[in-house]
Amino acid sequence: MLTAGSTTGTAAAKSAAADLTRKKTAGGTAYHEAGSGEPLVLIHGVGMRLEAWAPQIAFLSAGHRVIAVDMPGHGESAKLPAGSRLEEFVAWFGRFLDEMAIDAANVAGHSMGALVSGGAAATFGERIRRVAYLNGVYRRDRQAKAAVLARAAAIPVTGVDKEGPLARWFGDDPDSVVARELTRKWLNLVDPQGYAVAYAAFAGGDETYADRWKDVQGPALFLTGSDDPNSTPLMAEQMAALAPKGWARIVEGHRHMVNLTAPDLVNSLLAEWLSFGEDGR
Repeated sequence: MLTAGSTTGTAAAKSAAADLTRKKTAGGTAYHEAGSGEPLVLIHGVGMRLEAWAPQIAFLSAGHRVIAVDMPGHGESAKLPAGSRLEEFVAWFGRFLDEMAIDAANVAGHSMGALVSGGAAATFGERIRRVAYLNGVYRRDRQAKAAVLARAAAIPVTGVDKEGPLARWFGDDPDSVVARELTRKWLNLVDPQGYAVAYAAFAGGDETYADRWKDVQGPALFLTGSDDPNSTPLMAEQMAALAPKGWARIVEGHRHMVNLTAPDLVNSLLAEWLSFGEDGR
């Protein structure tokens, strides 16, 4: 277990409050770019937007070309059709790399973005140099699977649930206060149809690429919070054991939005991951 500092989350979350400038690809994907060097692409989770990566953009762009992307139907990115599965989100990401003329990249994803990054690492071969899987799921148990499928089925009827995720994603600690309110803001801004499509793919995607970690040859970081009830430490450890060059890092006392509530520690772990050679050393 790794322990984060007690005051950095509030300051980092405040840094995410400002909207970041965006460009768009020909295919309608919005992104923010900073820094230069080896490409690092950041993919956020369901209901969020690229600003959720603000602490990582600020830190990691000192040594990399950091590209944070709005997932389809989020932020300013075009939607995918209703019924799109995780495979379609992975295909979208491949098109984005093509549009950006990126031959090879490091990819870090959070939550749904982790599922996309894992799928990309499994299917794009050497095009994905390294993958970081933050607060991502793996083979949910029967109870968790039933709960997430029920939430996905309810969205077209009841709309975007803004309070449920906040209760699951955050504790009552001081570092979570600002991050929670920012997350509430982003959930209020999300397009309901884009959210519904992404959440359904997220709900059904925990096993899509679960058998493929053995094929991921680059360095693979699996990171989550010790208190994340859905993207659990056990899941991270199971995936790390399967990936040839995988390792797990668990942030003590934090939940789902660990990149905002423990940004300094997460930044240092991502920097460590980026420093590993593609042979894992």
